Amino acid sequence: MTSNPSSEKPAGVIGAGSFGTAIANIIALNRPVLLYARDAQAVERINRTRENRGQQLHDHVTATNSLEQLAQQCYVIFPMVPSQHFRAMMKKLSPHLHPYHILIHGTKGFDIQLPEGETLHSVATLSRARVKTMSEVIREESVVVRIGCLAGPNLARELAQRQPGATVVASHFKEVIQTGKRLLRNDRFQVYENADIVGVEIAGVLKNIIAIASGALSGLGYGENAKGLLISRGAVEMVYLGRALGGDTRAFLGVAGIGDLVTTCNSPMSRNFSVGYRLAKGESLAQILASMEEVAEGINTVQIAKKCADHYKVRALVTDRLYKVLFEGMTVEEALDFLMRFPLSADIDFI
Repeated sequence: MTSNPSSEKPAGVIGAGSFGTAIANIIALNRPVLLYARDAQAVERINRTRENRGQQLHDHVTATNSLEQLAQQCYVIFPMVPSQHFRAMMKKLSPHLHPYHILIHGTKGFDIQLPEGETLHSVATLSRARVKTMSEVIREESVVVRIGCLAGPNLARELAQRQPGATVVASHFKEVIQTGKRLLRNDRFQVYENADIVGVEIAGVLKNIIAIASGALSGLGYGENAKGLLISRGAVEMVYLGRALGGDTRAFLGVAGIGDLVTTCNSPMSRNFSVGYRLAKGESLAQILASMEEVAEGINTVQIAKKCADHYKVRALVTDRLYKVLFEGMTVEEALDFLMRFPLSADIDFI
């Protein structure tokens, strides 16, 4: 019987942002880690100072700017790259991958394939055929078969501080889930499992929309009653739209759904929450984007989800109003007024 190569090799993390760095430090408690960053100067600085994004690096983490080196040395790889760069990253990584690799991504966004000449703003609606999750991008761009994702209430700053937390590793393959558990679990970080990888991916993406809306409520000075209403109605919206996109209801009710939703809707540390807060305070979207160091995935997701809801005729009131605020000049106050006046009666009608 041959030994499992994952027990002998380091794990790889692609993406040296706040979240990628935090995940690298978590894995380093169990295994040596290669942390990939594109910029050679950044790699030199990380290895010299042993610090990145305000986080001290674990002794078992080594930075590299070579995807070839990472793929050669690492049997298990964790891509943590913003969705708009994910496919391009996979095209560069793919020549170095083999069927024995396991990829477990942590990206909470969609990849869009548009007709030539169309933009996300100009296209009228989007069908699921044009909206890809990151696991689907991995499958399309590489020979890798064993694919997983991790999603959950994983604010990078709290992970870096080793505060108690949890994530879900989702995959169709039990081996991927068990490998993720073995590499990520420690005394402060619990790992749950789910076989519905698409549902878990979609839940992690859609919750960013509600997080922007929650930040807007806080920016307007509203309290916990309003936030509780938003989170509960937002969860229902996530279920309906998520099911239209191919997810199972249960994925939205667990750690990667409700757990992540509650966390990001209550945390000023969330980039998406911060976007909503600043919008409500009067800043324009252009001003907010210009000042952000890292991507708030929810901005792009609002556009995608709105077009998908229109295509599948799913009622997604929060998403629709937020789209109008971000891209059509509606004020946050006008959006809130509409939502409070809309005649809804049923509380839960999807079970």
